[in-house]
Amino acid sequence: MVIKSLFWLIALIIFVIIELISLGLTTIWFAGGSLVAYILNVAGCSEVVQIVAFFAVSILLLVFTRPFAQKYINTNSTRTNASALVGKTARVTREIDNVQSTGKAVVDGEEWMARAEADDIRIPEGTLVEILEIKGAKIIVKIKEEG
Repeated sequence: MVIKSLFWLIALIIFVIIELISLGLTTIWFAGGSLVAYILNVAGCSEVVQIVAFFAVSILLLVFTRPFAQKYINTNSTRTNASALVGKTARVTREIDNVQSTGKAVVDGEEWMARAEADDIRIPEGTLVEILEIKGAKIIVKIKEEG
């Protein structure tokens, strides 16, 4: 019984350490499950009950608390990476032609594969474009209007 107790205690510690390092609400659910399994082990419950409790508590915590945590924790985050590019201006470095699947543009010093917002639009090299959205590794653009 000592070895089983030690297993759940070590699992709990590992999940808490990972959570403290990542700060991303990634393993806290499993730490809760490990804690319940540890308590059941100390109370003398069977291994099956401990394992079922570990998974049940972990899943319940994940299902019921994760949406709350995502909504109310880190609500003041700023847009980063690709999502921050939407609305910015880029310069076409290779003609954009959706039909030929060609086109590249540079924004903030990074070159991206680029596609026009409509297939019948070709945008020549050197044109300034506005980024409308990100689809995978491609920026979707339209010719930037003057003004």
